[in-house]
Amino acid sequence: MLLEVNNIQVIYERIIMVLRGFSLQIPEKSIVALLGSNGAGKSTCLKAVSGLLQPENGEVTMGEIKFNGQSIRGLNASDIVKLGIVQVMEGRQIFEELTVEENLKTGLYNRSVNHEGLDLDMVYEYFPILRERSNQIAGYCSGGEQQMLVIGRALLTRPKLLLLDEPSLGLAPLVAKDVFQIIAKLNKEQGITCLLVEQNAKLALSIADYGFVMENGLIVLEDTTDKLKEHKNIQEFYLGISKSEEKNSFSNIKYYSRKKRWFS
Repeated sequence: MLLEVNNIQVIYERIIMVLRGFSLQIPEKSIVALLGSNGAGKSTCLKAVSGLLQPENGEVTMGEIKFNGQSIRGLNASDIVKLGIVQVMEGRQIFEELTVEENLKTGLYNRSVNHEGLDLDMVYEYFPILRERSNQIAGYCSGGEQQMLVIGRALLTRPKLLLLDEPSLGLAPLVAKDVFQIIAKLNKEQGITCLLVEQNAKLALSIADYGFVMENGLIVLEDTTDKLKEHKNIQEFYLGISKSEEKNSFSNIKYYSRKKRWFS
């Protein structure tokens, strides 16, 4: 497994438990979706993996996080980036006063070998609009262009694992669909493993191989995306398919054992 999160616990302000006994595994070159309502702990999971949790905004107090077999719990974020884990934050955090290309080049900061021209060409190949906007001030770009920009910037770090936090947030449906198609293309052509936190379950499950559902800091359901699409609770709460008036809680769903392997 490329990433193994085993029984971690995250506490905010030394009191509030956000993740409790949280575990997941992600095979190399896969796309995994992490679904759940607001406050379920999805973004906290990403921050725990990427090293962005600090004592003032949460800390991992129990469990283990391994990347390529190496323990990364307790490493700072810059060291984790150098190992190949990059998080694309929710809200499209760009340097608004820099140009598009200047924003992209900040992704080269931690690179030990500089292949700037080749890598920029690769980013522009996946996001042609960014080439057109390369000299434009990034703050004047559209929401969709800014989302492409932060993904392109992440690509310049040469990630092995890309953590994507709500990439469809605030985007028009057609733009969001385009962004997700590019994510799937990057996975297929560049072999980049993706952990995708997303509230738009239909989009997420359209490109993912496997999915986890969170509630109150715990994984309550996991399976292949094909099987999740057929699950009545997923259909009702996330896909809007079921017309049943009875609202079942995910807390009543039996947890799927990790022994139920999903890749042979």
